Amino acid sequence: MTILLISDLHLDAARPRITALFERFLREQARQATALYILGDLFEAWVGDDDDSELPARVAAALADLRATGVPLYFMAGNRDFLLGADYARRAGLTRLEDGVVHTLAGTPTLLLHGDTLCTDDEAYQAFRRQVRDPVWQRDFLARPLAARKDFAAQARAASRDHQQGAREALMDVNADAVAHALRTAGVSRMIHGHTHRPAIHELMLDGAPAQRIVLGDWYEQGSLLRVTREAVELSPLTTGELPA
Repeated sequence: MTILLISDLHLDAARPRITALFERFLREQARQATALYILGDLFEAWVGDDDDSELPARVAAALADLRATGVPLYFMAGNRDFLLGADYARRAGLTRLEDGVVHTLAGTPTLLLHGDTLCTDDEAYQAFRRQVRDPVWQRDFLARPLAARKDFAAQARAASRDHQQGAREALMDVNADAVAHALRTAGVSRMIHGHTHRPAIHELMLDGAPAQRIVLGDWYEQGSLLRVTREAVELSPLTTGELPA
């Protein structure tokens, strides 16, 4: 039993080698998995399931091909693709998960999150998150013409880059109290998340007992993959290797 988890691919037409790496991963390693979890930010931006760009259709076809082999595919929205809806999930063969769900992975109950809710020190981001996760805001946004939504997404990405460059490093990472609270609330001793782009396996103590926080890596220069079995958890890179430039 090998469960695979990935996040923060930020797939974008401007980075075709990462899309090709993801497609190769779906054709090769993922076909041997018991299940594949994608914990958010599969896409750099998502403006609605009606996006007629080539990239979403290409990715949906690759995911659906994997699902057809019998591998369950789970998707949790991130801060970039929180508008990914039921129609696209159906086309891609994805089962959507709520942020903060607990699944038993290889025998261990595990809290799964994208990770942005843990970055509570970044109050400006948390305020923005509350705004865009509001169902009324989302309904109104999706009612706009597709071109207007794409323009908004481009502006939001630029604003996000400016915010990250201006913020202190510690502000962009998780808050230790938020981590402890999330574990206690879920009643588990292991969590897996992405978002911070700081891949690591953190061993910690929670209320006198050992706990674990596993952070998935991003897919900017290479891929990042977590393998979970009953024997171990292993973080490893996926390189573009011999993919064409």
